[in-house]
Amino acid sequence: MAALVIAGCGSGSSKKTAQPGASLTPSSYAFTIQTTNTTSGAQEFSLVNPGDASLDIAGIGVSGANAASFAVTSGSGSCGSTLAPGANCTIYVTFSPAATGSYAATLTVNDNATPAAQTVSLTGLGIVGNVPGQTPDTRADAMLSLMTQNEKLQMVMGGATEWWNYTVPLGGGYWVPAIPRLEIPELVMADGPGGVGDGVGPATVLPASLAGAASWDLNEATKYGTVIGTELADYGINVNLGGNINLTSREPRDGRTFETAGEDPTLAGRTIAARVAAIQEQHVIAGLKHFALNDQETGRFTANAMIDDRGMRESDLLAFEIGVKDGSPQSVMCSYNQINGQYACENRHLLSDVLKTGWGFQGFVLSDALATHSAVDAANNGLDQEQPDQQYFSSLGAAITAGQVAQSRLDDMVHRVLRAMYAVGLFDVPQKIQAIHAAADAAIAQEIEEQSAVLLKNNTAQLPLNGTTLKSVAVIGSHADVGVLSGGGSALVHPIGGAALNLPPDCPSNLVSPGGAACTATFLIYDPSSPLAAIAAKAPGATVVYNDGSDPAAAAAVAASSDVAIVFESQWESEGMDLPDLTFSHNQDALVSAVAASNPHTVVVIESGGPQLMPWLPSVSAVLEAWYPGQNGGAAIADLLFGSVNPSGKLPITFPASVADLPHPTIPVPDPVGSTTPFNVDYTSDGFNVGYKWYDTNGLTPLFPFGFGLSYTTFSMTGVAVGNNLASASEPNFQVTFNLTNTGAVAGAEVAQVYLGLPLGSDEPPRRLVGWQKVMLAPGASQTVTIQVDQNDSSHPMSTWDVASNGWLIPQGDFTVYLGNSSASSDLAVAGTIHVGP
Repeated sequence: MAALVIAGCGSGSSKKTAQPGASLTPSSYAFTIQTTNTTSGAQEFSLVNPGDASLDIAGIGVSGANAASFAVTSGSGSCGSTLAPGANCTIYVTFSPAATGSYAATLTVNDNATPAAQTVSLTGLGIVGNVPGQTPDTRADAMLSLMTQNEKLQMVMGGATEWWNYTVPLGGGYWVPAIPRLEIPELVMADGPGGVGDGVGPATVLPASLAGAASWDLNEATKYGTVIGTELADYGINVNLGGNINLTSREPRDGRTFETAGEDPTLAGRTIAARVAAIQEQHVIAGLKHFALNDQETGRFTANAMIDDRGMRESDLLAFEIGVKDGSPQSVMCSYNQINGQYACENRHLLSDVLKTGWGFQGFVLSDALATHSAVDAANNGLDQEQPDQQYFSSLGAAITAGQVAQSRLDDMVHRVLRAMYAVGLFDVPQKIQAIHAAADAAIAQEIEEQSAVLLKNNTAQLPLNGTTLKSVAVIGSHADVGVLSGGGSALVHPIGGAALNLPPDCPSNLVSPGGAACTATFLIYDPSSPLAAIAAKAPGATVVYNDGSDPAAAAAVAASSDVAIVFESQWESEGMDLPDLTFSHNQDALVSAVAASNPHTVVVIESGGPQLMPWLPSVSAVLEAWYPGQNGGAAIADLLFGSVNPSGKLPITFPASVADLPHPTIPVPDPVGSTTPFNVDYTSDGFNVGYKWYDTNGLTPLFPFGFGLSYTTFSMTGVAVGNNLASASEPNFQVTFNLTNTGAVAGAEVAQVYLGLPLGSDEPPRRLVGWQKVMLAPGASQTVTIQVDQNDSSHPMSTWDVASNGWLIPQGDFTVYLGNSSASSDLAVAGTIHVGP
């Protein structure tokens, strides 16, 4: 006996059942659509044969007085002439109302099954693809089947008609217009990695992305992403162009270092993955950028990153792989530069072979602004969407007609964009533009800064300061009387309350056009959070004076008459520029040296986007790296200096002792400067030895190692044991277990770090980070901590990339497990060894 079921989505239902041995022909369902506009749409029905005999379908149609407004389409998955037992198929009914009002019709299915009991069951109606409960892929395919060719093409290119002279709705950066006929919402995209960017509106300035990574805390990373996602959604923006995961410690002078998450692919990958997942929980498409090896800004439009396959697989690409697999981003932005002679946005190996096929990325690849160089090659090699305009993809339709690009490739491009929209709920969650939660988000920004600032030096327990005993404090330099520094370029966030200072960009003289325009077109902003005011509030009985630091001698005189001198030293960075060196600009080092010479109790607070040299380090008593500290940065700095919060941040990037120790002491430039001819940036010399791995491999001692950070308390790690569960078939792993004790007098947090040395002969650096855990303890408290390292984790902790097999392999031999609180060998102890192989 066979039965026929018609099912849809929405409200309303009808059911007719015939007795066994009889047929019900036609099987039908009467329905009514109430429209409030004359936009065309489509309804979706599913026919199911749950019986044990095939059904011959003679015809499907729509009848009734309003039948002319409806039509059965033949989209993908539509029903043919026969429906096998247990099979199902889809009916699409389009409707084009002539006016608003009520439209009634009857969906009819004629069958030739006689005798058979027929059951017709329909529950409501819904726009095709916009029906919850199905997978994003199924919904995307359903919607795709109803789109015209022009509608498909609209989805794969930006809505701007020309660069530099267009307006994006809601102040966003990129835009794809809506398709009202099918209720496909517009995509409005906005930067950035540290808050709501572009011209969207005032928003919470989070501490710089690199600062957030210095917390070494994925819970804080989740909060970071939640603030970005909720504020974008509150402004009506549904795509975030953040997620900068480039390992810029290859070139720490990179002007976008502050946008990244550090030098280690595992730390960076997991941090950005947690932020991406949190953003998408707010129904905003999140992504990773800039894919790949966009590790310097100088000549970024024409730089050709030269690197071998293993080198990039174990460094920059590994960070992206972790981000893709752990964070499930729905977009990836390809970069301006070339990789091994091919532009990133038409690099088949990266976009198709690695990203989509190798890692199973299901979202869409969009270009950075003007990073598209062709229509045919870009589309065929994996680019899904050109932004911000249609300079090249405007010819995509003609290329398809000419057979240069397959129709199936366009359909895949559109499917990926639609799938991303369904995956984060853009079709299901109504847009609700509302005021952002400024106070609550600012509190989160302050918490993240307090967990991320790194105490680099603290001689004779200079810090924390005692606000009840201090009589006089000198606060010097870096506009600390009004605010805290913020980075520039597309990552710039316009702060709640307006900028304390809005200055011209401090671009270096070595800018290379045209990429340098991103620096000259931005602003140098100080966020409105005064360290001076916050410090004065912490020491109510002290005389707190401010000196702007423009005259080192005058500043030294003020410092000499004070109990303590707090010097703020800052270095601005921006997209479109690289720093000429790692010294502080505008003679600030001379300022610190003069103040330190006049007052032995000199504390330096650094506001920077990355590593800096410190020639004055031996002469100061304390150094706090505050990064770009964000919306409540002044208050956070004061809390840290006076001990209301105990510093617990750890460096996510190595601070070198000299520019001469970098893999590339001189930044490669086009020849001649400004040439549009691609020029090589040779990464074959460092390969996967990025950051601390470079220094360890070459026996170089940095100024401060990766993972380093002091506290106002002390910790011990005892009873260390390594458990080997690699033989487990279901979850091969090893575990490092130890007792962590706060041996000091104040509460604090320690980041216990596990590093792994691979077997001799594996041609790897001495150690790699494979796990960590941040633990908060009261004074005298102890906790048993276990850090588990899973062999099959997306970070491939025990593996090396094997070029011959094009895959990850675990070398045989003895692995050495280290436990400590930085990457420096002096801060690590051998926890045990693990043997793999015979």
